[in-house]
Amino acid sequence: MTTEILGISSMATRLLLAELAGAYERVADARVRIESVGGVDAAKRVAAGEAFDVVFLAADAIDKLIAAGHALAGSRVDLVHSGVAVAVQAGAARPDVSSEEAVRAAVLAAKSISYSTGPSGVALARLFERWGIAEQIQGRIVTPPPGIPVGSLVAKGPDNGGVALGFQQLSELIHVEGIHIVGPLPEAIQINTTFSGAVCATSRQPDAVRALLRYMAAPEAAEAKRRQGMVAA
Repeated sequence: MTTEILGISSMATRLLLAELAGAYERVADARVRIESVGGVDAAKRVAAGEAFDVVFLAADAIDKLIAAGHALAGSRVDLVHSGVAVAVQAGAARPDVSSEEAVRAAVLAAKSISYSTGPSGVALARLFERWGIAEQIQGRIVTPPPGIPVGSLVAKGPDNGGVALGFQQLSELIHVEGIHIVGPLPEAIQINTTFSGAVCATSRQPDAVRALLRYMAAPEAAEAKRRQGMVAA
């Protein structure tokens, strides 16, 4: 009998998880269905007791679910490290992002700015505060609605209801049409998020989920992770 594994994830890993889940189905007697939503919503739904087998979120969010008893202790498996990149609309001028000072200047010069509401966005907000420019740019920050990628706002451009400068996980930008990825944040201010998977407390087949997580963490999955703009954890 084919095992059906139901999961939920944040948007940042949706394409990678779809690829790995499809590959797993070809080698195991299992069907894997993963719903991808905003990370905050995913955590809330798991905490509310929805019947998921596996959850994929930033490592700190997974730890909070485990601490609260919504995911099984000891089941967290780190899958990827994901960094933030900077994007502009295709055809727009490309700012210098080669140094911390250059990125600060680009942010100050941008007509409008957008970043995700996830862990990387929280870190960016703190960075802007450290730079002392948070109040100065507050009126130019556009927060994307839940489930709407920053890249889609960048693709529209500032003159069509979008934004001039976008910051998001590289994995969420590389497949968006109508944008140009200027580059990753420089090492001095790069924001790396570790994304992990864990067995949900509601799962009735924890061993099957652990087998899936082992497959997703195996060295053979590294190339898929690289194609999606991430690095194996």
